[in-house]
Amino acid sequence: MGSKSRRKRKHSLQSKKRRKQISTVLTSQQPAAAQTYKPAPPPKVAAPSVKEPTPTLAQYPQISNELRRIGILAGIMLVTLVVLALVLP
Repeated sequence: MGSKSRRKRKHSLQSKKRRKQISTVLTSQQPAAAQTYKPAPPPKVAAPSVKEPTPTLAQYPQISNELRRIGILAGIMLVTLVVLALVLP
C-alpha cells in the first residue's frame, strides 16, 4: 500500500491570482471621508447617594471561626510540606 504525502502542494499560480485580486481591491477603494466629531456633553453629576454601613466581622461570627479553621489547616499543611522537604532527599 502506498502512503499519501502529507506535504501541501504549492499553488503559485493561484496565489499570484489571489495577490492581484487583493491588490486591485485595495487600490480601488476610496479613502474614507473625514468625519467631524462633536464633543460629548459633560455628564450630569448627581448628588452622592447615602452609603449603607459595611458589615463587620462582629456581625458575622461564623466567618471568624471559619477563617481561624482555614488558618490552622494552612499552617498544618505548610509544616507538613517543610518536614517532607527536609526528610525526603
